[in-house]
Amino acid sequence: MALGNHSTITQFLLLGLSADPHIQSVLFVLFLDIYLLTIMGNLTMMLVIRADSHLHTPMYFFLSHLSFLDLCFSSVTVPKMLKDLLSEIKTISVSGCLAQGFFVLISAGTEVSLLSVMAYDRYAAICHPLLYGQMMRKQLCVQLVCSSWSLGVLNAFINIFLAANLDFCEKYTINHYSCEVPSLFPLSCSDVSNNLIALFCSSLLHGLGTFLPIVSSYACIVSTILSISSTSGRSKAFSTCSSHLTAVSFFYGSAFLRYLMPTSGSSLELIFSVQYSVVTPMVNPLIYSLKNKQVKAAVRRTLGKYLQCSG
Repeated sequence: MALGNHSTITQFLLLGLSADPHIQSVLFVLFLDIYLLTIMGNLTMMLVIRADSHLHTPMYFFLSHLSFLDLCFSSVTVPKMLKDLLSEIKTISVSGCLAQGFFVLISAGTEVSLLSVMAYDRYAAICHPLLYGQMMRKQLCVQLVCSSWSLGVLNAFINIFLAANLDFCEKYTINHYSCEVPSLFPLSCSDVSNNLIALFCSSLLHGLGTFLPIVSSYACIVSTILSISSTSGRSKAFSTCSSHLTAVSFFYGSAFLRYLMPTSGSSLELIFSVQYSVVTPMVNPLIYSLKNKQVKAAVRRTLGKYLQCSG
């Protein structure tokens, strides 16, 4: 990915979330806490799923990959943000900016695909419980996860390849805390029409291609749940989906509004970005642990084994 031959800008200036030193200090403490909780929560989820044989099922296989992805996603932007909150000059090289944008797109693209796969898993478990083992065999689960990563990489490569060939001549200030691809277009002195079309089409196709399976899966799930005669049965069936629905609602709205709306440098864009790239990786393990009796029981068993060994 080589930059255009006529680029004269070698680095960008990130304006961050605030220019007020006092507010920056507060934000540093806040986002440091969020990042530490993100690391601790997702690592705990991954370790518990790996250690407890009761969780060696397709649902938790996907959840462990979601935790790993959230850990990577947060680490793409938050450490740089924390460093900048303590720095007077918040600069990043053009190549570093493109690299960060590349990994943001991979993380976001893979997460939406994985959330779609998890919806299909819930559909198979609730609508076809007797065939669940055949429908969600191990080989298929691995293929679905690999496909999610492949789609994320493809989406990122297309958009960053086009962005890497832009010329940046005069403007170098990014009204953001990270290098998201839409934030680069207003800085370019090249024609960005192809970039805008590619980003819009890839976001729309990727978004609809992963969101429509979620909608269709839950349409079947709701129909199946409503046909269950007992109230307790309906409640139990719905509880297995509530965590996933919460995760989807947290991520989808903010991520796709950010990439489909025109870049204006507004505070709303910053809020959407913080929502999907910083807050969601922190809350996902909390959602799945607080709402899931199996995970809470597995945490207790894992801690019990650890305490017995250390005692």
